[in-house]
Amino acid sequence: MLATTEGIVLNQIKYGESSIIVNIYTREFGRQAFLMNAARSKKSKNKAGSLQAMFLVDLVCYQKETREVQRIKEIKNTPAYQNIPFDVTKSTQAIFLAEILLKSLREQESAPQLFDFITNSLQYFDLIEGHAANFHLWFLFRLTEYLGFLPSTQITGFEGWFDMRKGAVVPFEPSHPFFIQKEATKFLCQLSDLSISDLEYWKISRNMRGFLTNKLIDYYQLHFENMGEVKSLKVLQEIFE
Repeated sequence: MLATTEGIVLNQIKYGESSIIVNIYTREFGRQAFLMNAARSKKSKNKAGSLQAMFLVDLVCYQKETREVQRIKEIKNTPAYQNIPFDVTKSTQAIFLAEILLKSLREQESAPQLFDFITNSLQYFDLIEGHAANFHLWFLFRLTEYLGFLPSTQITGFEGWFDMRKGAVVPFEPSHPFFIQKEATKFLCQLSDLSISDLEYWKISRNMRGFLTNKLIDYYQLHFENMGEVKSLKVLQEIFE
C-alpha cells in the first residue's frame, strides 16, 4: 500500500555502503523504521544530511504490516528549520530529545495529538531567540502528559518533595531514593505552570537546570524499564557548561 504522511526524524543508522535506516515518528503510523537506498551516494545529493534528528518531513512510503522496515518513495523537509541546524545549543537539545522520543514512543501506534504537540513545539523552538536553554526541560515535562505519567505538582503543606514513584509532591521526605529535594521541587512546580512562551521569563541556574534534567530522565526511566542510558545527555551537559 502506498501512503502519504508527515513525520519527525528520530535518528538514522548507516546500512551498507551508501544506504541508511531512518527511524521516523509518523502522524499516521506511529514510530517506524524506513530503508533509504543510496541515501549517502553523490547522486542522491546526500539525502542523509537532510534527515537529522527532529527534522520535520513529508513522505510517501510503501506500507506493509508484516514488514519491520518500510520503504520510502519520496521524502522532503517540510517545513525547513531556520535556526535549529545552525545553532549548536538548539541542535544538541534536538538530538537529546530525539533520543528520549526514540526510547519512549511505541511502534506502529498513531497518536495525532502527541504528534501535533511535538511538531508545534519544535517549530516554536526553532524561532525563539535568547531563551532556548530551558526548552528541553519544558518539553520533557509536557511530554509526560501525552505518555500517561504527568506529575502532580500540587503542594499540600508548607514544604514539598517530588516523589517520583508516586508521581506527586508529598509533604515529607520519602524514605526511598527516588525523589527530588525541596529546592528543586519548587522549580519543578514552576515548570509545570509554564507555557512555552513563558520560558523567556523563567530564571533558573545552570546547576539547577542540569539537576532537573537528570531527575526528569530518572522519572522517565521509572516508567520505561528498557530506556537504559541516554547517551546524548553527556553532550547536552557539555554544551551548557
